[in-house]
Amino acid sequence: MAKRRNNAERLRNAVYAMPTRTKEAMLRGIRSNRVITGAYVDKRGGVCPMLAAHRNGGRTNFGTFSRAWDAFTGASLRKPRRASRREVRVLEGYLEMGLLRDGVVDGEAGEPPTDRPLGEEVREVQATRRRLAAAEARESAELTVDDVLATAYAEHAPDEPEQEPASADDWFAALERADEAVQRADA
Repeated sequence: MAKRRNNAERLRNAVYAMPTRTKEAMLRGIRSNRVITGAYVDKRGGVCPMLAAHRNGGRTNFGTFSRAWDAFTGASLRKPRRASRREVRVLEGYLEMGLLRDGVVDGEAGEPPTDRPLGEEVREVQATRRRLAAAEARESAELTVDDVLATAYAEHAPDEPEQEPASADDWFAALERADEAVQRADA
């Protein structure tokens, strides 16, 4: 299980490192194409996420993503296959979160609007976590959705409850500190 977590983390980091334009194009591409793993294209019209991005205007050669995607999906170079719904949903979630981190809202780059309340941002992040937790729980019969959510929230909770973040920037900083603490603990 630890290997899968490392591959998922590697995929997330590769997505976050991509240019914003490529993330937007890839998101459009995976929503409108049949996504595969293990090859660029297959005989039935399926495409890898990077080719889907390329066809939607994200003309970036980013081999790190391709290697991370293949490792995450356990791709076989001999036989390409259709990516599972879970794999595509995880990628879609990482792309959405990457675009939020880049300040892209509704397809427009720049500063996120200030009139959006922090509570709405938090609810959106929680909904994404619930969706990913439910997918992970379905894959592993040993875990319930509540177990996965409790672990996810524990990893990203502030160290001291009285220091709950007041703004989106503070919340993002708290999440980054929690990620670093988890990485140090895993090392």
